[in-house]
Amino acid sequence: MNVELLKSKIHRVTVTEANLNYMGSITIDEALTEAAGILPYERVSVVDINNGERFDTYVIIGKRDSGVICLNGPAARKVVVGDIVVIMAYASMPLEEARHFVPAQVYPDTATNRIIEKK
Repeated sequence: MNVELLKSKIHRVTVTEANLNYMGSITIDEALTEAAGILPYERVSVVDINNGERFDTYVIIGKRDSGVICLNGPAARKVVVGDIVVIMAYASMPLEEARHFVPAQVYPDTATNRIIEKK
């Protein structure tokens, strides 16, 4: 039996842009995706701390060390620049592997979106 659980999380990062005129996705600074082990085009869940919105989209890699967190397309309507969000990716794995799995957790500074801690 496989179970689905949290694979990685970017916790409390600030939205820097919202681009309605794009086909869809979230653009994330490459340093953040690398630290969290999130791949280009990987499905992620986004939770907006400010307004309670929750939605899924896919990842586009942004310029490294730019601090960019840009919601594109329809997702741009669910956030406001300056909102704090949590970005989560999930994985399916065998139950025995899942019992010992520890997700990657990245904690950025909300003023700059630079990594201050990684677990």
